Amino acid sequence: MQMTDTTTDQTTDNAQANKASQADQQADERIEVNEAELPEAQPGTSGEGSGQLDILLDTTMTVSAVLGETTMPVSELLQLGNGSVVALDRQLGQPVDLYLRGIRFATGQVVVIDDKMGIRIKEVLSGQN
Repeated sequence: MQMTDTTTDQTTDNAQANKASQADQQADERIEVNEAELPEAQPGTSGEGSGQLDILLDTTMTVSAVLGETTMPVSELLQLGNGSVVALDRQLGQPVDLYLRGIRFATGQVVVIDDKMGIRIKEVLSGQN
């Protein structure tokens, strides 16, 4: 008796699979494919400050200057206070690194103008550095 139920279930499953396959074939026959008609592309005008570049010209970004780095234990770091001196890994006269969004893009030299510090750019680096 149980064998008949299994056979009936398989027959029902096969019939449903055949109906689904036939429905897919009929749907494929009804699909109509047309070519898209696209307008001709017009040559863009290029000029200083034209097009999408205008959006970027007013954008501000933070530039960081790194004078040098050092590594020290936390215990020494906690002992730092007013007047403490932290020795860096650079020698006097070595160039300062300039970073834009974490990427080194130039090197320069520290200068003083009136009462403010600044960086005179000595070299703009290529994209591979």
